[in-house]
Amino acid sequence: MEDHDRRPGGNHNRKRRYRDDDEYDRRPQRRRYDAPLSVRIRKQLLGLAESPLRRWHEEVQSIAHVVADNYEEQELRTSFLELVPQMVVEQPLKTPFVAAVVLVINSLKPEILDDLLANVASATEEKIRVGEWRDVKLYLKFLACLQSCLDGDGLFPLLQELFSRAANLQTTNSDDTIGTELVKIILLTIPYIMATAPARWQQKAAELLDRTEVIAFEPHVLQVLIDPYHVEEGTESPTANMSLICLLQKQLHNESSNDWKLACLPRPWQMPPEEIEQQDKLDHAQKHTLPSILIPETVVTGPRPLFPEIYFSVYVNQDIESVPPVSNIASSLIRDGLLDTINILDFNRGATARFLIDVDCYFSPGTFVKRATPFDRLRDVDSDRSTWKPEDVAVDAVFSQLFALPTPEHKLVYYHSVLTEACKIAPAAVAPSLGRAIRYAYQNTHRLDIELCYRFLDWFTHHLSNFGFMWKWTEWVDDVDLPNMHPRKAFILGALDKEIRLSFAQRIKGTLPEPYQALIGPEKEQDTPEFKYNDDRTPFAVEGREIAALLKRKAPDEEIQPIINRIHSAALDQSIDPLVSSTDVFMTAVCWVGSKSLSHVLACIERTKDRLLDAGAASEAARAQIITAVVAYWSAHPGVAITIVEKLLNYSIITPNAVIEWALVGDRAGPYGEALSKSWVFELVFNTVVKVTSRLRQVVSSSGGDNNGEEVTGMRELFKSMEDALVSWAQGTKDQIMDPVVSDGGEDLVKRWGERWLRVCRRRSAIEETFLLENKPTA
Repeated sequence: MEDHDRRPGGNHNRKRRYRDDDEYDRRPQRRRYDAPLSVRIRKQLLGLAESPLRRWHEEVQSIAHVVADNYEEQELRTSFLELVPQMVVEQPLKTPFVAAVVLVINSLKPEILDDLLANVASATEEKIRVGEWRDVKLYLKFLACLQSCLDGDGLFPLLQELFSRAANLQTTNSDDTIGTELVKIILLTIPYIMATAPARWQQKAAELLDRTEVIAFEPHVLQVLIDPYHVEEGTESPTANMSLICLLQKQLHNESSNDWKLACLPRPWQMPPEEIEQQDKLDHAQKHTLPSILIPETVVTGPRPLFPEIYFSVYVNQDIESVPPVSNIASSLIRDGLLDTINILDFNRGATARFLIDVDCYFSPGTFVKRATPFDRLRDVDSDRSTWKPEDVAVDAVFSQLFALPTPEHKLVYYHSVLTEACKIAPAAVAPSLGRAIRYAYQNTHRLDIELCYRFLDWFTHHLSNFGFMWKWTEWVDDVDLPNMHPRKAFILGALDKEIRLSFAQRIKGTLPEPYQALIGPEKEQDTPEFKYNDDRTPFAVEGREIAALLKRKAPDEEIQPIINRIHSAALDQSIDPLVSSTDVFMTAVCWVGSKSLSHVLACIERTKDRLLDAGAASEAARAQIITAVVAYWSAHPGVAITIVEKLLNYSIITPNAVIEWALVGDRAGPYGEALSKSWVFELVFNTVVKVTSRLRQVVSSSGGDNNGEEVTGMRELFKSMEDALVSWAQGTKDQIMDPVVSDGGEDLVKRWGERWLRVCRRRSAIEETFLLENKPTA
């Protein structure tokens, strides 16, 4: 302590010794890291055109000059030659901008283009060989943007050869879908060629359009089944003449008569007036011969099933156009770019949503109004300017996939997540657009295909669950008093049931106005339903409680059998089916014992599987009673019942035909045809059909088309059962329809529901038969 005090200045001096640490940081400095040139170029290329604050021509020239000046560097050369084709098929909205970089490079160092064209031509040829038609379209789109630096007729000879293949396929089989796909690719490539030099290629484009007209205007046999609308007889569908290739053909003819203005397409290879020297270099750059791209005599469908496409929009018939009208080529070109982006980037929903929000960056200035412009403000826009909202166009594209028939490319939940991400990125801009889309779909539930109504309901409730279950329910309050079978009332009931599945009844009631409260009964607020055998007035109440107690303590089957025998004896005395009675008691007890959680009920079913298998195999009535017992116990929570029935199907305790019979033939799922309007019944039947068809496809794919007779027969019998049941509902010949209760106007609603169900059944059957035909083993 003494030594410490003798130090000059005491403690104050000790503190001052550390001033140097404050004034001169002696910590080792982080070494500065300069990324390699190839990495910097890659980053610049990947970020091309993403910011509205950067000018296109400056970005394009900056990248092009660096690549041209440093092309001898091996790493940069390899990276560039790999990245350009990769961007073309992964970020299709940027294709014109990538092409502009390549065109500027050609004006600086032409030999680079020879290497790049060889790579792209080779990739295109390989994709044609394996039937990856989307990638073929994207590569051709890129080559079309390079048309100005290609020798001779450039891409036209290849397009003409593709058409020859399409014509041969259509001549052989008018129902062929590959030929239709090839024509679509040709029609979507032509605009990008014409955007480079319209005056030069007008004659070639006109000749090609004259040839494609025959196929483009021929309606495909499947078009009627995949129309998103199912209108009543005597009424025309809003998409009756909206086949994509038919629209494209008409739109391109309109453009040709309008000097190929193609106003929406960006032309980043056209430099501003101050860049006159660079523009002159581009105009007089070296031409290159397009490497040969061989098209095999026999082209294949490829890994993705091909179907005719119909242009669908949720923003039709508005007072003001917020999306391009179908008469304008922009509707097809913008939608095509967005759909490719959405379906290619399925591995990154965040990136997909960002591209959708930034869609206005990738098309000509003036194509869209300013982002987040309120719909009401569109009336103030000058008549000579566009009123297209970028958010509406983006939302419309996602909904076109949600409502794509027979199925979209990816799982529906992916498209749900894209819309959720877009809402999170730009809520003020996207939410109003989604609101108008929801209102359109809701108002058209009576004429939308019933499968699409269910998809809409599924998305709507999932979306609300991500945003506190908030919606302007007051807008639909008048529909609460409609009959339960009215399409809009059926949608409301289905939506509330789904919301409760995703949350709990009390919370959902808290989000609803007063008129909706009565739609959520007190039974839905109970987590565990009442066990009906606790009431002594219920037949076989004593036996029910005894079986439940035995199941609860996992007693062996030998202890249960005497009670089952008592039920059989009592049922015979009352002249009722003994097996149905014992099955009802036993299955209800299983549901009650397993009501704590899904794992509990699965464990209980596993322990009693043998008895349930015997009951299910004994009679059709017993199989139906198993389903009835499950649904009756979980009547307040049909989602749980559906899950249990699906597990029973997995165990083969019940059969798919038993589910169809239970749901559609009698009135077990609802009297007087009410079952047809219940969304959970559609979910149950639809999931059963998917289970059967998925199994069939798995067997066919693994066996090469051989040894699948049993599965094929089973599938056809399933569809025949559905057809027979639904035809009688649709034609009004069901005994239940003749009942006086529904004969006062309800009969028409039931018949209409039957027609809508029948259409889904026939579409599913036709698709599976087409699959079997395509995978038929060759002799």
